Amino acid sequence: MPSEKILEIKKQQVAAIKETLSSACAGVVVDYKGISVADDTAMRKELREAGIKYSVLKNTLIHLAIADTNLSGLDDVLSGTTAIATSTDDYVSAAKILYKYADKIDSFSIKGGFMDGEIIDVATIESLSKLPSREVLLASVCNVFNAPIASFARAIQAIVDKGEVE
Repeated sequence: MPSEKILEIKKQQVAAIKETLSSACAGVVVDYKGISVADDTAMRKELREAGIKYSVLKNTLIHLAIADTNLSGLDDVLSGTTAIATSTDDYVSAAKILYKYADKIDSFSIKGGFMDGEIIDVATIESLSKLPSREVLLASVCNVFNAPIASFARAIQAIVDKGEVE
């Protein structure tokens, strides 16, 4: 039987995991088995620079933290080595970074994830990872807004140019 001190520490760990998961807008669960130290260090650096929290956790603690929540469906993927990458404000960065490593390293794999408190599958995470960056999407939106204005300006200029010729 574990001591009271150890039980209290585990309760605090479960509470911390529950808080992290509930405050996250998105998260990706991975099986990190087989990743080299160099790749792991590089991946963690990329995640940290993107503002992603990456934690290697015990499956039992995760199970206790997600019990009776919308994320309880993640129980199906809680086997083997498990790490969770969570973000409080960026929906796609964790998926992009982790998918890149899962694609490069055969034994490193994505198990599942969640977004806005709902479970998402590996296919959804893959599609998120292939989205263009925020800056590219914003530039595309600006181009869409700018196109009619530019066309209008060219039409007005053509009318002005035509009027000067006659």
